[in-house]
Amino acid sequence: MPDGATAATSIPRGSAARSSGQNTPRRAPRSPNGTPLAGTTDQVSDIDKMRFRNILGRFATGVVAITAIDPETGRPTGLAANSFTSVSLDPALVAFCVAHTSSTWPKLRGADRHCVNILSEPQREVCLQLATKGADKFAGLEWTKSPNGSPVIDGALAWLECSVEAEYAAGDHVIVVAQVHHLDKHHDGDPLVFYKGSYGRFDG
Repeated sequence: MPDGATAATSIPRGSAARSSGQNTPRRAPRSPNGTPLAGTTDQVSDIDKMRFRNILGRFATGVVAITAIDPETGRPTGLAANSFTSVSLDPALVAFCVAHTSSTWPKLRGADRHCVNILSEPQREVCLQLATKGADKFAGLEWTKSPNGSPVIDGALAWLECSVEAEYAAGDHVIVVAQVHHLDKHHDGDPLVFYKGSYGRFDG
């Protein structure tokens, strides 16, 4: 699965852990004055993780490769993510989610700029390669440089060169908000689609 995929669309590994039947009460979200928000109560039941994945897995997404030059090694590296969205037009902001367990994000975070590559349908193997832990992420990949030197992967539909604006811890992921400095269309073609734990294409 994409290294930066949200837990909701991750491919399950084995059977999911089930609740013991005794839900642990959680405190509901509250307003600044301390009262529960509308529609919430202090007793919030745990959601079954497998069901959560299966339901949200029915929301089809594209796939992006987030790339940069590792400042420690000077070599290109990257990860694949399906949790990517536009945030603001003025200023130009985008966002993506990365798992706390990602070993690649700290390397990308250390770079001044990184590049969001919007992957095309033929780039399924590129996505799988970037999702492999401990491997040379760019072995055999062709790429060029963005204006500030970040890797633009050949065959990507488009790219956006960004810098990190803010990071927000959210459960088992971190939400990264990034400011866009340069962007361009790269190739024509169909997008790589991630749906119900599998890769596919858009037929329109």
